[in-house]
Amino acid sequence: MSECPAGPATVDLVCAFAVTRTPPDGAALAAVTGHEEGGPLRVLRAGGLCLVVQDVPAALFDEDALAERLNRPDDLERCARAHHRGVEAAAARGPVVPLPMATLYRGDRSAERAVTGREAVLDKLLDRLRDRTEWAVKAHAVEGPDGPAAGSGAHRDRGAGGRDYLSRVSARRRDRRDGHAKALAEAEKVDAELRRYAVAATRHRPQSERLTGRRSPQVLNAAYLVENAESAAFTRALARLTADGRFTAVEVDASGPWIPYSFARWDEEPGRTLREVGA
Repeated sequence: MSECPAGPATVDLVCAFAVTRTPPDGAALAAVTGHEEGGPLRVLRAGGLCLVVQDVPAALFDEDALAERLNRPDDLERCARAHHRGVEAAAARGPVVPLPMATLYRGDRSAERAVTGREAVLDKLLDRLRDRTEWAVKAHAVEGPDGPAAGSGAHRDRGAGGRDYLSRVSARRRDRRDGHAKALAEAEKVDAELRRYAVAATRHRPQSERLTGRRSPQVLNAAYLVENAESAAFTRALARLTADGRFTAVEVDASGPWIPYSFARWDEEPGRTLREVGA
């Protein structure tokens, strides 16, 4: 995004949350707070579609200011929550295509052009997402016996003689490798089973231990697009996966239903939907 031209201190950018055919009720929209620094949420017509948007101050949302704020965890969380509130408001009466967080335009005309220029693609996406929701499923390898207690045992092993100690260390490493391989194989089976109940699925990069807060590695980070009519079958399949004891190397966690963020890619041009600012 280019630097904003010099101008009055009140210059605003337009922050876009989602595209829909069925805009939310005005009173309901007025009750939703988007970004705290911006104005009220409003509906912007763009051809046969609608954008839910908010005017936000350029001084806080231009490229440099936004990059600095999003590098601060607290500000990043606030922006993410505000964006999700805007998307939820847009979805009150029908399917939506959520836009990436911090999708910004220099004005209403720029935002309208961005949508009308891709109206055919957005129409297809809205059809695809109608009456469907997203489920997020994560699987972590079950933590084996190599916890802190095992580490202290390894220290004691040193007194048993060098060859015996190295043998034990080698065995532990082999067990870890085997356990991780088994967890990966079970994660693939979990994914294959859940795909039977979904119209689409996607795999995200596994999250780090810093993000998950767990010592055991994440071996599956997937999202499933599920027909609302099939949600009960999907949740039953999830329950079976965690209750029948066939998977011993992974722990499976699921959340949903969500607005289908993972299946709403509407623009494949690199960098164009993130912080897009037109003339």
